[in-house]
Amino acid sequence: MKLTKLATLSLAILLYATAALAEHGHSGGAAGGGTGMGAAMGHGTGLSDHSNGNAGNANSGSSGSTHKASVNDILKKNPAIGDKIHALTGMSAQDACAGFKNLGQCVAAAHVSKNLGISFDCLKSDMTGTAPQGSSCPAGTGTKGMSLGKAIQTLDPHADQKSESKKGEAAAQHDLKNSGVQS
Repeated sequence: MKLTKLATLSLAILLYATAALAEHGHSGGAAGGGTGMGAAMGHGTGLSDHSNGNAGNANSGSSGSTHKASVNDILKKNPAIGDKIHALTGMSAQDACAGFKNLGQCVAAAHVSKNLGISFDCLKSDMTGTAPQGSSCPAGTGTKGMSLGKAIQTLDPHADQKSESKKGEAAAQHDLKNSGVQS
């Protein structure tokens, strides 16, 4: 009886360990590798992560050859998206997107700013957690990084932050696709 229980326990441990190791395999596979729009937008895509403004944190893929393109790399290779950002914000795409974790965040913020008439500089400051360039932003702007939705709520409490952030994100995905950023 003790031998049967010991054998069953050993088998259970072996199966559990095998399953755990299989989940964390070292073969490279599809897990974590980012290309196309997902990599360009810095996530998995990162646009719809409203948790704390950390959308698009870099995933360290399983493959040593996977390289996540920086925002500036993408802007250099796709001038059409830079032109769109300039049209929406009135500043160079490099300046507008400096500090954002990914290009999708920047483009979405540019659309929301234009749609709601919110200062892009104030919105960017709240999303990136950096001090605003102008003094026209409300007190406390840029004191911590936050999601697009939270930044909208902070700067325009009467706006439907959920709807507006979704509209901005959809417009950003459309712009990225139409400007040649691979999806």
